[in-house]
Amino acid sequence: MKALSSPFKAFGLLLAVWLAAALVPSSAFADPTFPALTGRVVDEAHLLEPAAEAALVAKLEKLEADTGDQLVVVTLNSLQDYEIEDYGYRLGRHWGIGDKEHDTGAILIIAPNERRVRIEVGYGLEPVLTDAMSAQIIQNQILPAFRTGGYQRGITEGVDAIIGQLTADPAEARARAAAAKPQEADIPIGPIILVALVFLFILIGMIRASHGGGRRRRGSGLGPVILWSALDAMSRSNSRGSGGGGFGGGFGGGGGFSGGGGSFGGGGASGGW
Repeated sequence: MKALSSPFKAFGLLLAVWLAAALVPSSAFADPTFPALTGRVVDEAHLLEPAAEAALVAKLEKLEADTGDQLVVVTLNSLQDYEIEDYGYRLGRHWGIGDKEHDTGAILIIAPNERRVRIEVGYGLEPVLTDAMSAQIIQNQILPAFRTGGYQRGITEGVDAIIGQLTADPAEARARAAAAKPQEADIPIGPIILVALVFLFILIGMIRASHGGGRRRRGSGLGPVILWSALDAMSRSNSRGSGGGGFGGGFGGGGGFSGGGGSFGGGGASGGW
């Protein structure tokens, strides 16, 4: 029964969040605004000295030249009352970081005022830059520096660790990823989520019908994000090896750099200090 706990926890969380999203009016959620994609490093919060920023840009350019992977660093003045996971997911799709065909993009997001950090990972990098590996990088390389005010050092060491994982020998990279993630039974969660979503649609329809024939209320926007992410992830689970971009973000502009149309589904990890 222990092996079943993770899928059923996921089902329970999905059920609770979907119901909450369906019942909260849209006025409670303002759409976030995003900084312009002016380059591979977008330092809105001014955490980096010019020399350090230039060094990071050079590393990120080399990463893309060597592997085709796009990694972007962004520091934010505010998450605009969003959880960093939701903001990061939306930002990744808005910027479209990564190759459109293979979704090989990632974003290191730092929000110093909320004391939050996240590594947002595109679909194509999830097998190597797993959630557990992302969490390990945050805990071991980034947060120790952030806790002492060393934002520049934490960002640099975090970027170095991400690049190290993405450029490692494939067998070594996958071995690291496997070591960072506890082994669990391989239970197909896709069908469970699909059945749950069908049930949720029926339940939500019943709840709304019970309110009578008043004016229809739009959803908060969070429900569709969760629905699309779940269905998109299931559809991609059998096709990642052969590519296929699916629904993704657009192109950023400015600074001679833009996203390649890559897509994100909420993979990655977050931390705080």
